[in-house]
Amino acid sequence: MTDDLRAAGTPTLEDVARAAGVSRATVSRVINGVRNVDPVIQEAVRRAVAHTGYAPNRAARSLVTRRTDAIALVVSGAGVESEPAESPRQAGAEADEPDSGSSFTAQVFADPFFGRVVTGVVNYLRPRGMHPVLMFAETSRAREDVVSFLRQGSADGALVVSTHAEDPLPGLLTDAGLPAVLYARPARPVRISYVDLAHQDGARLAAEHLLARGCRRIATITGPLDVPAGQERLAGFRDTMTRLGHPYIPIAEGQFTQESGEAAMERLLVEHPDVDAVFAANDLMAVGACHVLREHGKRVPEDVAVIGFDDSSAASACRPPLTTIRQPVEAMAAEMARLLIERLAKPDGAATSVIFEPALVVRDSA
Repeated sequence: MTDDLRAAGTPTLEDVARAAGVSRATVSRVINGVRNVDPVIQEAVRRAVAHTGYAPNRAARSLVTRRTDAIALVVSGAGVESEPAESPRQAGAEADEPDSGSSFTAQVFADPFFGRVVTGVVNYLRPRGMHPVLMFAETSRAREDVVSFLRQGSADGALVVSTHAEDPLPGLLTDAGLPAVLYARPARPVRISYVDLAHQDGARLAAEHLLARGCRRIATITGPLDVPAGQERLAGFRDTMTRLGHPYIPIAEGQFTQESGEAAMERLLVEHPDVDAVFAANDLMAVGACHVLREHGKRVPEDVAVIGFDDSSAASACRPPLTTIRQPVEAMAAEMARLLIERLAKPDGAATSVIFEPALVVRDSA
């Protein structure tokens, strides 16, 4: 479809060109994202587009650019379907179980982390005329659907939030030669770009803060220890405590859910009733720990100080508000989108990584 076929009165490229004082070809280059256009001219064209109300014909444009301006935002589950679906960061259920997909989806939306990822991606893509298509890949069939979706050209590439160490989707995408960027370092070597956090540095900040408060009987609730983030947060906390003269740290493993934080805190209180501080490897588990401590008559932070990780909405909603380690999820998600767009512009570019720095956010719980 060309501008000549547009309905009468509909703004055309020629209208934009006249308003901007440039040629039709220059307007086309700006609208199609060609980089070597003078910024002053780009701004003039954008103002003219806004003034005339011109809307590019995406169908015609995609025939020329072979782009859809759609990006698949994929939340991917486990690779082992026979494992029970206990957590969005654990295994997906059997493909033939009628509620497996809804269970996985519900768990994803219950975790504030994923909402922050979506916010960061949308805020980066929308001003560039691009939009995410949300997909879930909790079973092998669903992962095949994602690969087919991309192969058919229904989206230009994929942003993948993988929720399990054994997730095969990153490898499937790279083996198929499909452009993709991953949130968090893959557990196994895969030639894929990713963004991540310096998790060990964040855990170090938590250990130093608790010791500076005078806490000495400190325990930790880890994330799942088959996930790199869980491993690194534990390693960073242990290493710092050891360096500062506290080699023994009671540990209870959680699964990054509030329920698992509650169960882990119950175990710690049974085995170590004199604990005076807890570092939980994410905010949801820290909230669960606070609930259990209150049920046992423990005051936070007077009796037991609690630190979380992520600085999610759960941290500020908790009572008392959580001291936590900030993970700049929105900025990390936006960087993930930027890396993908860069990969689309340079398909032969090497895989890269961008590591963000954590920060301590002090509130009332520690």
